[in-house]
Amino acid sequence: MKILVTGAAGFIGMHTSERLLARGDEVVGLDNLNDYYDPTLKEARLARLTPNKGFRFVKMDVADRAGIERLFAEEKFDRVIHLAAQAGVRYSLQNPHAYVDSNLVGFINILEGCRHSKVQHLTYASSSSVYGGNTKMPFSEHDSVDHPVSLYAATKKANELMAHTYSHLYGLPTTGLRFFTVYGPWGRPDMALFLFTKAILEGRAIDVFNHGKMKRDFTFIDDIVEGVIRTMDRVAEADPGFNPDQPDPGRSNAPFRVFNIGNHNPVELMEFIAAIEKSLGKTAQKNFLPLQDGDVPATYADTAELNAWTGFAPATSVEEGVGRFVQWYRGYYGV
Repeated sequence: MKILVTGAAGFIGMHTSERLLARGDEVVGLDNLNDYYDPTLKEARLARLTPNKGFRFVKMDVADRAGIERLFAEEKFDRVIHLAAQAGVRYSLQNPHAYVDSNLVGFINILEGCRHSKVQHLTYASSSSVYGGNTKMPFSEHDSVDHPVSLYAATKKANELMAHTYSHLYGLPTTGLRFFTVYGPWGRPDMALFLFTKAILEGRAIDVFNHGKMKRDFTFIDDIVEGVIRTMDRVAEADPGFNPDQPDPGRSNAPFRVFNIGNHNPVELMEFIAAIEKSLGKTAQKNFLPLQDGDVPATYADTAELNAWTGFAPATSVEEGVGRFVQWYRGYYGV
């Protein structure tokens, strides 16, 4: 198939593109290579993709309406995996307009491109952050997600609503994937694993929020990619059992689906830090701080729906995943 992967120089985008290329798909990778974090890391990821005959790179912002229209008109993609977004909960408190431009304007441009060029299936990144203020665990697709606690979360919830509208009005099959704390080699420098590893190796203290009483459903990158590709391969369908008298948030009478992709195993932050310390052979100095605005104390994915739809559920242990990240980090930075 000919597949557009947006955010191809990103963490999840690079790994997804590599897997698609390995199985023989043609991949057009789009990225704006912005400086939200060190662009040299994005360029290094891209350098892994560009030698592949089946890969072409397009430098473009998803918010570029005319550019996206041209790209879809010229390329005639079979399927689209939309991973480009302005990420990060905390940054959304400082720079809200970046989230509107990328996550809302950019997403409508992708939806319009898919609609007008008759794309077979749009698979896009949502986020576990849509669960917001929910406290019932584990988080289920059948739960209401009407109480976001950050603008980032609100834009991801908006993406799901926008996708549903296009599935309903135009019959465009869409699948949203709620990622739970993705980590692994080539990961984002603004994420805890990267920040902690760098600080510990440099002998600096790490900031431990909510006094270490955080739980996250840490999900290894290989498991995320497996989930992305399996859901892309199975085109979303209308649910014949959908009851509009008692509408289920995880179902629809349009070809629309949303799935959690998480490890179904929340890990305490202190346990996660212990795994990093073990892999590095060094003990971290810790600054214990209160919960930050926009953060949630815990995430925990119910993955029954993903398993039923694709036959897959993530299961990589934190010990294995952290070890593989540390091995990559030492090699990449020569430390």
